[in-house]
Amino acid sequence: METTGDDATVLGVAGTILYRPARPEDGTALAELDGSFTTDSVFEVAATGDGFSIRQVPVQPPLHKVFPAEDDIEDDGPPELNRTVVAFDKGRLCGVVETSYSPWNARLTVRDIEVAPAWRGKGIGRTLMNHAFDFARECGAGHVWLEVSNINAPAIRAYLRMGFTFCGLDISLYDGTESAGEQALFMSRRVPDES
Repeated sequence: METTGDDATVLGVAGTILYRPARPEDGTALAELDGSFTTDSVFEVAATGDGFSIRQVPVQPPLHKVFPAEDDIEDDGPPELNRTVVAFDKGRLCGVVETSYSPWNARLTVRDIEVAPAWRGKGIGRTLMNHAFDFARECGAGHVWLEVSNINAPAIRAYLRMGFTFCGLDISLYDGTESAGEQALFMSRRVPDES
């Protein structure tokens, strides 16, 4: 960890992107971060005689998803078990990862990870995820776990490239919400010794 002259903690710099812990004054920028996506495929969940199958299928026309605003931020216990890392490019917020650690099962949960559209495909999501894995190692987590909608194929493909695998699903998690009809896919990855 390094510190800038004004003693603001910096986790790293890559090109023009600065990574640091979130601060209270980041709240407005975080609320305005565009996490929407457009995809030409989804991961279809189908019930089989023995369980479920998941397969990527094309959709036409492409599907555009805008996530609803979150009303409340969940309180997941002591602050030392939670970490939010933000990415800024020349003063503009371009990404965030929010994580929380559960000691009972040594699991780090990625509660949210977003990269603004103009900065996607530049390694920011991977770097944010690496910061999540750094926190997982600090906490002694054995694995990192996340939940993703089956229609968020761009994110699922990115998680697969990062070494995550499917570990479960919930076909009714989003019932009664603006995302009704989507299914929750759960993915996990063991925490490597070093990122």
